[in-house]
Amino acid sequence: MQRRNFIKATGLVTAGVSMAGTLSATQAGTSNALPHWRGFNLLDYFNPGKGSNSNGSTEEDFKWMADWGFNFVRFPMAYPRYIKYDTSKDITPDDVLNFDEKEVDNIQQLVDKANKHGLHVSLNLHRAPGFCVNAGFNEPYNLWQDNEAQEAFYAHWGMWAKRFASYSNKQISFDLVNEPCTREDMNDQFSQRGPIPGSLYRKVAKTALETIRSHNPNHLVVADGNNVGADVIPEIFDLEIGQSCRGYYPHYVSHYRAPWVWENPDDAPMPVWPGEIDGQKFSRETIVEFYKPWIEAVKNGVGVHCGECGCWRETPHEVFLSWFEDVISVLADHNIGFALWNFRGDFGILDSGRKDIEYEDWHGHKLDRKLLALLQKY
Repeated sequence: MQRRNFIKATGLVTAGVSMAGTLSATQAGTSNALPHWRGFNLLDYFNPGKGSNSNGSTEEDFKWMADWGFNFVRFPMAYPRYIKYDTSKDITPDDVLNFDEKEVDNIQQLVDKANKHGLHVSLNLHRAPGFCVNAGFNEPYNLWQDNEAQEAFYAHWGMWAKRFASYSNKQISFDLVNEPCTREDMNDQFSQRGPIPGSLYRKVAKTALETIRSHNPNHLVVADGNNVGADVIPEIFDLEIGQSCRGYYPHYVSHYRAPWVWENPDDAPMPVWPGEIDGQKFSRETIVEFYKPWIEAVKNGVGVHCGECGCWRETPHEVFLSWFEDVISVLADHNIGFALWNFRGDFGILDSGRKDIEYEDWHGHKLDRKLLALLQKY
């Protein structure tokens, strides 16, 4: 797919989407069919559990992001948060399409607040009907095996596309499903994972695209990389769908001692950057090698964005910053934007809980000024 056709089809030119950031496409030497979005993941609807969200995004959060020069937020959502069902029981297929209009309204209001401050919003199903990369919630079926789950998946995206039918590509895009993969046991966080068969991923993505576009033919759609976000999806290169990579390689650095990655966090080897970890040598060159397929996709007209990146709070801060600059600078060389996981919290620039840095007081929050400066640089 040629970049010109992708832009025309997705309406990015007429929508006037900004290519904001320190590096323009021309300066970077590579033209990317997706904008140079730079921002954060916001976790207001990330957890499937019902109840009040005391740590929800505020008007001030959006203002600060915009004032600091960012232009993008991604909302990874768990679908049980915006449907009605008996939370004392496992969710059933009959529950999955019982949309809670009040919660849907709340999500739309959140989008409007972000848009008010000039931030593009990516709506993402982090937990889709029948699939989530994370365990801990019992799904009634499997998105990659069951037709009923796939039909529910399309219905959810149809609902969101209809709700935002009048919104431009400058305001919103739709990120189909977070980090698709197979897993031997959906309820075991540590079970073996692998890529979705390419033809199956194409079928699901194509039908979701068609469903979304039926409500607005210019809606912008993005698909996360296969195999937990790591792999480019060549099977959909001909479709009008952008692709989203990840900025976590290698996990030795990004997820040092993270309890959902290491069954025994004490087994995690101490990260360094650059240098040798667990018998493997890592450097900026290994980062370049890792992203080669994504860079080639950009060169061939596929829009690419890094929908998640960052580092768990246990990694030594100076190691984190050294590694992370290599990651986002390699992406920036090809005009690939990024979204830090997250804004406030363990990976974030505010209230991360890191123990080896001197925070700056920021309106009652603890600001990691060094990390903020690094993000602003790219």
